[in-house]
Amino acid sequence: MYHLNADETRAALSMPALIDAVAQMFRSACVMPLRHHHEMEVPGEASGTMLLMPAWVPGHYIGVKILNLIPDNHTRALATIHGQYLLSSGRTGEMLALIEGGELTARRTAATSAFAARSLARADAQEMLMVGTGRLSLSLIEAHAVTRPLTRFFIWGRDIAKAEAIALEANARGFATQAVTDLAEAAGRADIISCATLSVEPLIRGEWLKPGAHLDLVGAFKPSMRESDDEAVRRALVFVDTRPGAMTEGGDIAMPLSTGVLQPQDIRADLFDLATGRHAGRQSDDEITLFKSVGAALEDLAGAILAYETVRDGKKT
Repeated sequence: MYHLNADETRAALSMPALIDAVAQMFRSACVMPLRHHHEMEVPGEASGTMLLMPAWVPGHYIGVKILNLIPDNHTRALATIHGQYLLSSGRTGEMLALIEGGELTARRTAATSAFAARSLARADAQEMLMVGTGRLSLSLIEAHAVTRPLTRFFIWGRDIAKAEAIALEANARGFATQAVTDLAEAAGRADIISCATLSVEPLIRGEWLKPGAHLDLVGAFKPSMRESDDEAVRRALVFVDTRPGAMTEGGDIAMPLSTGVLQPQDIRADLFDLATGRHAGRQSDDEITLFKSVGAALEDLAGAILAYETVRDGKKT
């Protein structure tokens, strides 16, 4: 049985290969039961969340992710997400690999957003704004740069020092990145805006979005959280990773649905539709597109299989 730590998991998940693996899994016969989602009290702090996410491809692989999300871990200089992924044989049930869940989650989340952007962002997108300075920020910059010819990156966070630190690291990885303080100005010029925060109030306003912009919302994973306002929903063509998840778990979709700003039929497509070609995605250069991701167990399974097979085949050579 293989045990992959965070560094080994990152090394085994090449972003181009991971984006393709996620796309293929959305086209597959993967079985994805409803995930367990439990709120956990943390005395004197914001409540935590435990996620149990099973999925399997019959006869091939079985997987389950166990994830703990503790929002106030930043006060202890710890990552918000801790977890592990257990991958097993779908034929024998033999346990094959235990994979570090935080890195797997960050990279598969970014890969999923990039897969969506492959259909939804303008083909000539050049500037990206990253909103949020957490673990996901660098992965999202890396992933979006795979599918679009991005040349300039901007990052905004409530703590400018953190934004500058992420910008420095992104530059070291070859992405021309600058920290910004004026969110409205940066959002107004960006071709792709990616948000990965725990905000409970909208950060991106629809009035800021230019024609052709693509808004990628991957944070705000609870119905009480939100990264975009009603005007963004009104102006955009709305897409989601999975309809059941996005309509109930993410406030960017659940809130406008509850007030009537958005109707269920207004959701143009999910990733199953985009992966199988049932929906073509962006139809014109002037359309504003909005993609809401809350995460799906099949994305983790795609990443876990890729990591396991990469390491396994590497050991054979």
